[in-house]
Amino acid sequence: MEEAATQMMQTMTQLHNGIIPVTTLYIGLNALIMLALAILVIKARVQTKTEIGDGGNPEMIKALRAHGNNVEFVPVSLLVIAAVEMAAAPIWFVHVLGASLTLARVVHALGLHQTTGPSAGRLIGTITNNTVLLAGGIACIYYGLN
Repeated sequence: MEEAATQMMQTMTQLHNGIIPVTTLYIGLNALIMLALAILVIKARVQTKTEIGDGGNPEMIKALRAHGNNVEFVPVSLLVIAAVEMAAAPIWFVHVLGASLTLARVVHALGLHQTTGPSAGRLIGTITNNTVLLAGGIACIYYGLN
């Protein structure tokens, strides 16, 4: 109990200073993943000479979907993680959510880079990202009601 109170005080002090260090780490890592995926879209556009859309080209489709899926899921996932950290959840839990999200996005992108069809990477990435949203969402509700 005393450890939880100490951690809460540390978190409150950090928040008072405008800092959410754990979430900030995962925002940075996921920003780099987003940038890498955007660069892969640009590379695919140059290689396929596709100025807009996907041109029906499988390489363009893979690059666009990897980036698009990341854009669809990462922002809300990071908001959930930030809310959990701001609610003074145990730091280990915030790291589990952040690390799982980051790993999920890398694995999903690699799986989609291999094929637009089913792949282990896409399945694992999707399940892991959805688990982060589920666990984080439940935690947000829990902390919001307490």
